[in-house]
Amino acid sequence: MNPKLKNTLEWIYCIVIAVIIALLVKYFVGTPTVVKQKSMYDTLEEGQRLWLNRWVRTVNGKYNYGDIITFEAPDYPSIANVDFTNPVANYSNEPTGLFSKFVYYVLETTKTSYIKRVIGLEGDHIEIKDGKVYRNGQELNETYLDEGTETNSKLYSDIVVPKGYVFAMGDNRGNSTDCREFGCIPIDKIESKVAFRFWPLNKFGKIDK
Repeated sequence: MNPKLKNTLEWIYCIVIAVIIALLVKYFVGTPTVVKQKSMYDTLEEGQRLWLNRWVRTVNGKYNYGDIITFEAPDYPSIANVDFTNPVANYSNEPTGLFSKFVYYVLETTKTSYIKRVIGLEGDHIEIKDGKVYRNGQELNETYLDEGTETNSKLYSDIVVPKGYVFAMGDNRGNSTDCREFGCIPIDKIESKVAFRFWPLNKFGKIDK
């Protein structure tokens, strides 16, 4: 074989292997991301960079109260199709076809994700009233919220979280599209748990709950 051609093929082979490894790490282990939303302000600010733990999804790990998670954005409900007896988010626009699924789930170039905080786990009774959040009858002491923050009720303000779901809200309660509007998130739609913040450097480290 021509030495130049052999050298070129070896480089192509190395690049392909590197890309495959990078995609596997991104999907199964973890990946960096940039905060692009205001819904977690001021815990998280736009432009901050986070490392997402995806291993918890890979091994079907558990999520806990206060965890900051990312999940696939569900359909936005309308009053006409809200089912208060089944307060769960609807996903009707999932891709079909192998290539579309690869682009959507692995490359993630066509997918929208939300970042929120876990407030309720399966079986929890969540109530939002008088500007406060109650879990199983107990008012939550949400120290991660700005002082004076009130939580307004929306479509779902008095529900029991179904099995296999979580209830999540943004810390910026007045500017967050979350489970109060579209319902509880199925665990299999959770993509990752925020592990730590690495930018800006003066806020490097684990994010306090």
